[in-house]
Amino acid sequence: MNACGLIVEYNPFHNGHLYHLREAKKASGADCMIAVMSGSFLQRGEPAIIDKFYRTRAALQTGVDLVAELPYPYAVQSSDLFAKGAVHTLNELGTASICFGSESGDITHFITGYQTFKAKELDYKKILHTELKKGLAFPEASRHAYQKIGLDASLGIDLTKPNNILGYSYVRTILEDHLPIEPLTIKRTRSGYHDQTITSAIASATSIRKEIAAAGEITGKAQKAIPDETFQQLLAYKELASSWHMWENYFPLLHYRVMTMEANELASIHGVDEGLEHRIKHTAKIAESFQNWVEAIKTKRYTWTRIQRMFVHILTNTSKTAVRQATASRSVPYVRILGMTETGQNYLNQVKKQLNVPLLSQLTRSIHPVLALEEKASHAYYSILSSSERVQLHNQELSPPVMV
Repeated sequence: MNACGLIVEYNPFHNGHLYHLREAKKASGADCMIAVMSGSFLQRGEPAIIDKFYRTRAALQTGVDLVAELPYPYAVQSSDLFAKGAVHTLNELGTASICFGSESGDITHFITGYQTFKAKELDYKKILHTELKKGLAFPEASRHAYQKIGLDASLGIDLTKPNNILGYSYVRTILEDHLPIEPLTIKRTRSGYHDQTITSAIASATSIRKEIAAAGEITGKAQKAIPDETFQQLLAYKELASSWHMWENYFPLLHYRVMTMEANELASIHGVDEGLEHRIKHTAKIAESFQNWVEAIKTKRYTWTRIQRMFVHILTNTSKTAVRQATASRSVPYVRILGMTETGQNYLNQVKKQLNVPLLSQLTRSIHPVLALEEKASHAYYSILSSSERVQLHNQELSPPVMV
């Protein structure tokens, strides 16, 4: 059996994801489709709308064969670390290829782009340093630097587009770390990554979440943009938990955390840099909602996404030291399986003896210190629920993987 890897968040799994899954299977000719998926909190610094086990169930019911968890220290990060964790997880599982969606749709653009970057890497670093000194946020400074070394739309890869940025990071990780994985890409169809409204049956996850949050229910428009399996998992989760997870639910807890921390404690948290702890403390005194608070902190240098990631790390009490230690090694510390089908189980039986890191089926802190970070993230994620709901849902962490 050979496998193709997908790097996903499924927040929630929608029709665009289904299209990606089917096209990736065709492009790779794989027998087994493996998704490495973010857990409780996501790359742009948001809580997942439903937990990772319900998202895993929806993915397995719609064609994914094996779901592995992207460890927390890699999941809530910029594209480079996010890509490192995801690609190395798939490499440990022996995937022959990785297929990602992109605005480009042509893998040669990404490979040529990487070659251009390597030839002018020193120039890129100098330009990046200059742009950062101007007060630009890192993503914008990095895009300027890429453009100035010729890595731009003229090469067929527009690095102002979010999926191109992630795809480039995946390809860069594969090539720089000399991994035996073939990168593949398919062109995204219709909706953009950040589209705010649903205009067709293929819509962005952002627009679907926004529609659900505004209505407090799954509207007909939202339902048309997701497979029935996702619809059922969204309903089942809310029936049990009484709520879907949105940032505003966490505002009281986050506010309490900041108001009871000293500035030096805040400064030790991952993502709180350049004296930002003082701005956080000052704005906390006037913040009336999560959105209001982010707007009060946001500047040209501190983007919305950066602030959200920082708030996740404050919520989970994740220090700079903990993240640095967790991500320092060449590969990931372990592979944790969240769920599988019979095909996924057969594939896992085929490759598990070849793994270079521990293979986990549940949260077991004694295996590796990173799992302590995962447990904290899980507790923080479920903290907005009632005690009985919290215990029941957190117990999934101690149970065997989801089987479909």
